[in-house]
Amino acid sequence: MHWHAYAWVGDGAEREREEERRPGSPEFGASDLPPMLTGDWLARPASRIAATFDEPGPALEWLAARYRRAARSFPRPDRVGLRARLDGAADALPRGVDVVWGEWLTGGRFASIAMICCPNRHTAHPCPIRRPPRLTAGR
Repeated sequence: MHWHAYAWVGDGAEREREEERRPGSPEFGASDLPPMLTGDWLARPASRIAATFDEPGPALEWLAARYRRAARSFPRPDRVGLRARLDGAADALPRGVDVVWGEWLTGGRFASIAMICCPNRHTAHPCPIRRPPRLTAGR
């Protein structure tokens, strides 16, 4: 298993455009909005991947850095806090559970920070960047 990182910051009202957040929609592939289901990030073009990790430690560091960047624009203090979020993520990721943090920011903006397990237990999407080994004739 490995993990793909995704991030989106934008006008929170844009999240209401649910049709383009679903893989069956013609707009899905071109949309930068977070999908409705976490595993559906894997159906987006590989160019949407912010980073890929083979170990949970660096994935947690990426999550923390993105959180700190977003926290500068929180309209009020986070009741959960980064330590509790990282503790939960450290437990979830090795067990194949996606980690997605969503927070409202000042000015009606919204931040979505996601670490998606690949392969994913909730979707059958293939890895957007890794291909299975090719078999050659006679093997």
